[in-house]
Amino acid sequence: MELWFFIGAAVFISLVVVVMYNRLVIKRNRFQNAWAEIDVQLKRRHDLIPNLVNAVKGYMQHERGVIEDVIRARTQAIAAGNDVVSRATTENALTRSLRSFFAVSEAYPALKASENMLALQEELSSTENKVAFARQFYNDSVMEYNTARETFPTNLFANVFGFSKATLFFMEDTADKELPKADF
Repeated sequence: MELWFFIGAAVFISLVVVVMYNRLVIKRNRFQNAWAEIDVQLKRRHDLIPNLVNAVKGYMQHERGVIEDVIRARTQAIAAGNDVVSRATTENALTRSLRSFFAVSEAYPALKASENMLALQEELSSTENKVAFARQFYNDSVMEYNTARETFPTNLFANVFGFSKATLFFMEDTADKELPKADF
């Protein structure tokens, strides 16, 4: 009788461990898939930038530094690889250089009226929205995964099975942190 009890307990514990392991695998795959979606959208963003630069070269000949900053930031963002922290840092730098670029481009009325420039700005804006949605999905998936691997009893087995903590992807949006200015 005792033997059957121990066999039953061992089978039960084994099943619980298998279920926990499979649950962590599913959650890890979900956040890795979400990271791949961010990567797709960031690549799309990177691919738009040369078209944007080519569209403004004739108009902004005196703003070479701004254009070079965008190109340099794009190159660094592409080279950042898949490390979440370095990727976020370089993407934040690219976002800042693009903001400067668009701020300077406002001084060129012919450029602002250019259909090509307007289409590129719209496409880049759409891509930025897709990046934001992909980032939100990724961060939600990472939170689910990290919560699952840190809760009891899964936390007892997570490190043993090689499930390490995942990193959230933060892209700073300094415009969101600034207080709106009221001008009456």
